[in-house]
Amino acid sequence: MRVLVSGGAGYIGSHTVVQLVAAGHQVVIVDNFANSKPSVVNRLEALTGEHLPVHAFDLRDRDKTEHLFTQEHIDAVIHFAGLKAVGESVELPLEYYENNLGTTFSLVRAMQRHGVDKLVFSSSATVYGLDQEAATEDRPTSATNPYGWTKVMQEQILRDIAVANPSMRFALLRYFNPVGAHASGTIGEDPQGIPNNLVPYIAQVAVGRREYLSVYGDDYPTRDGTGERDYIHVDDLAAGHLAALTRLTTMDEPVGVWNLGTGQSTSVLEMLHAFERAVGHELPHRIVDRRVGDVAVSYADPGKANAELGWRASRTVDDMCVDTWRWQQANPHGFPD
Repeated sequence: MRVLVSGGAGYIGSHTVVQLVAAGHQVVIVDNFANSKPSVVNRLEALTGEHLPVHAFDLRDRDKTEHLFTQEHIDAVIHFAGLKAVGESVELPLEYYENNLGTTFSLVRAMQRHGVDKLVFSSSATVYGLDQEAATEDRPTSATNPYGWTKVMQEQILRDIAVANPSMRFALLRYFNPVGAHASGTIGEDPQGIPNNLVPYIAQVAVGRREYLSVYGDDYPTRDGTGERDYIHVDDLAAGHLAALTRLTTMDEPVGVWNLGTGQSTSVLEMLHAFERAVGHELPHRIVDRRVGDVAVSYADPGKANAELGWRASRTVDDMCVDTWRWQQANPHGFPD
């Protein structure tokens, strides 16, 4: 298929592009580079050996989105584009609602006008609200911050569109904590500013960009008092998107919902120690106050994806840390500007 990847230069999008091309699909990227850099595309072309058409604009621009679908023959869409920092969403709720909902409105309108009926949507475990332990897809959705609510709302919007247009096929993929990097070390996570997620923060401490890791709370009801999360290697996550895309071609029901996770939780300190094993020495950390809104434990029940998509996460936490460290060492300041 010819697949449009929105946010295709971003962390998860870029790894998915590599796997799409390897699977024989043609890829078109649309990205406004708000959370990524154009130099990513050069590395993707080097990795895939393919020229990748790139459209650099904001998907909220309906005229440009319409022109894109007129210019490119698109068979399916994988939709990653969106703002994703939980803390920032609390400070800038209007920007998050406007951006994340607006991109989806514009994209799906263009899809309908051009007869494109398959969309894989990048959702999140945040739609489970405070009830994220052993989460199953039939659990009621909720959220604790504007970012999470944008995912809940986008899921509902796509469900409603499917009712009105039963020929559409949507895959809603709820994933947990993507980490790791491509085995080549040429693409990986390159957060802008202070990292919002644990592993890139540890990596920046390891490479000398930050003095120490702040551990937010050690008094949770967990194995070692620190928060536990379901960490999934970004390449396993990318493979889940390909599996969902394939499933859309044979699916009878208009909407499918799947968790993409390992089904196991790892604490902050356990992840820190795994990264120390990858680096070969201890890394400095300090215990600080809890963050508002953090839950103690969050991990998926991925059984539905295992059974229905024929997909399973295979890489270990140590694999994730080794690959992240390879990327960070080779790119201490991230992608070039």
